[in-house]
Order: sequence, then structure tokens, then C-alpha cells
Amino acid sequence: MGQQHRQNFAVVASQFNETYVEGLVQHFSDELHQILPEAAVSVYRVPGAFEIPLVAQELATLGGLDAIVAFGVIIRGETAHADHLGQSITNALLDCSLRYRIPVIHEVLSVNNEQQAQARCLEEEINRGTEAARTAASIVQTLAGLKNR
Repeated sequence: MGQQHRQNFAVVASQFNETYVEGLVQHFSDELHQILPEAAVSVYRVPGAFEIPLVAQELATLGGLDAIVAFGVIIRGETAHADHLGQSITNALLDCSLRYRIPVIHEVLSVNNEQQAQARCLEEEINRGTEAARTAASIVQTLAGLKNR
């Protein structure tokens, strides 16, 4: 039987709304290491959510990763800016995933207020960082199974 591949994950994390994003990163890392104790996680910081897709794409082109995870928090205001930003990021991350054939886990959250950000980023019940780890581990396993067919 062949030797086991050590999974490599890259996290691209916005520095905007940093407290919430750091909660996502920490919950991701904790959960991922519960699922895949030997997994390597590298974290790359970017100024804001808009910069996440560029760094994700650059990481995808370098190769050597099993998955990329995008973390950011966009809190809606009185204008449509957050919606435009969220849609642009979604489209760019999907394009990166499909173009470079690498899972890009999209956890750039658009929330209505800080209470929603708190619940999804810092608390345990619906933490999106925890969910991102489960998703990343699952899709990496699924793709590995397809490659071994």
C-alpha cells in the first residue's frame, strides 16, 4: 500500500473585522486537527475580503495544497456595497476552484449585524469555522477517492 499523503491546507483570512475572522480561523484549526491530526495549515492575511480571491488564486497556481479556505466577515450597512462585494467574492472563489481544480471553501460571511457575526464566528453552536473544517476534510477525502478509482 502507498504512503499516506499529509494534507496541506491554506487559509486566506481578512484582517477587516479581525476579531470575528480570528474566531473562524481558530475554530477551523481546532476542528481540522481533531479530524486530521497531521494536517498542515498555513494562514495568509489580507487587508479585506475583496483581496481574498487574488491570494486564493495565487496559492492555487503554486500547487501543493489539498484545499484553500477563505475567511472574512462582511457586515451589511445601509448601502448595497456588502451585497456587491459578497457576490463578487463568491464568483471569484468559485472560478478559482473550478479553474485550478482545487477545493476553495467559501466562508466569507455576509451578516446583518454584529450579533450574527458573534454567533457564527465566536460561539460554538453554529460556528462557520468548525463547519469549514468539516467541509474541507470531507471534500479532500472525496476527491482523493475519485483520484484513486
